[in-house]
Amino acid sequence: MWGIKIGFIGLGKLGYPCAEAMVDRGFDVTGYDTEHRSSSKINITDDILECVVDKDFVFVAVPTPHEKDYDGSKPTSQLDPKDFNYDTVKSVLKRINKHMTKDQAIVLISTVLPGTTRSQLAPLVDNTKLLYNPYLIAMGTVGWDMLNPEMVMIGTKKGNPDTAVLAKKLESMYLQMCDNMPRVEIGSWEEVEAIKIFYNTFISAKLSLVNMIQDVAVKLGNMNVDVVTNALANSTHRITSGKYMKPGMGDGGPCHPRDNIALRFLAKKLDLHYDLFSAIMESREIQAKNMAKEILKYGNVVYFTSDSYKEGTQLTDGSYSLLVQHYVRELGGIVSHGNAEKIDVIFRVHNNDQFSTDENTIVFDPWRTYPKAKNVVYYGDTKNV
Repeated sequence: MWGIKIGFIGLGKLGYPCAEAMVDRGFDVTGYDTEHRSSSKINITDDILECVVDKDFVFVAVPTPHEKDYDGSKPTSQLDPKDFNYDTVKSVLKRINKHMTKDQAIVLISTVLPGTTRSQLAPLVDNTKLLYNPYLIAMGTVGWDMLNPEMVMIGTKKGNPDTAVLAKKLESMYLQMCDNMPRVEIGSWEEVEAIKIFYNTFISAKLSLVNMIQDVAVKLGNMNVDVVTNALANSTHRITSGKYMKPGMGDGGPCHPRDNIALRFLAKKLDLHYDLFSAIMESREIQAKNMAKEILKYGNVVYFTSDSYKEGTQLTDGSYSLLVQHYVRELGGIVSHGNAEKIDVIFRVHNNDQFSTDENTIVFDPWRTYPKAKNVVYYGDTKNV
């Protein structure tokens, strides 16, 4: 119907309903799987060459499993952390690359860790293009989720949507196929890999937090967990919103760090046997130290545009700026207070901080909004470095 021919390799729990959904939307789909499957909708072949030749896109939806005992149905926290297994993906990519051309594209939808496509998979694909296009789906509603996605994610080598012709063609295909006109996020392979896996782990983190509230209710008494979580779920100003989704400085102020510390105490007092907030506070500190290390790569004398914890106030309670300054000094740097010594780096503490500088002084911007120039470092943006 749409003039786009699709090959689909891997007709398992994810691939089968997705391929059928594509057929339902009028696309010409030829499927291939090592197991013999039948479908009243998909043209399934036992010849992988037939699945690949003359197709615009060849989707690859083969498993990237963990070893036995790593699925979470048994305790895993005591096990060594391990990456996904990419053997099947690599085998398929090698096999189909031989039969494809530059006018085609492999569309990988299997889950991989950030960095995997560039380091392990792209070197196997030299005859054709490689796009990374993971799905946000749930078992039981795979077909519906594919046609009504929260977003469509398309990863390319450089992540430039203006020059990625096949990525734009794939985007057009989804906008024709989906029922809800989803937003489309085009980025580098690494960016899209990260969007997919951090999306899922955000969910895990939310569940861990609300289930901690449940444990507190059971241990503490006189508390219905739903009253608490419903109040938080309806808090759309900060919690269920886009607030605090701009990476930069860590939290600060008279409440946030102290409340985390106090909840560590409560977890111990109630004998919960776990401490989410220890990890949060440790992460906050290590992130500040990591930032200090990066700052000192550009010079030893650092001027911070503010000591306050928040823009528009002079309060320094729980100031993340002061925490980063602590690590700058600990690592051998000098924190300037605008004295006579030459300043090597100006650290832009708040997003709207204004200051004068010259091209010989580095501006270190954790917000990535200061006007771009040769002497400006966007912390967290390594795409064009």
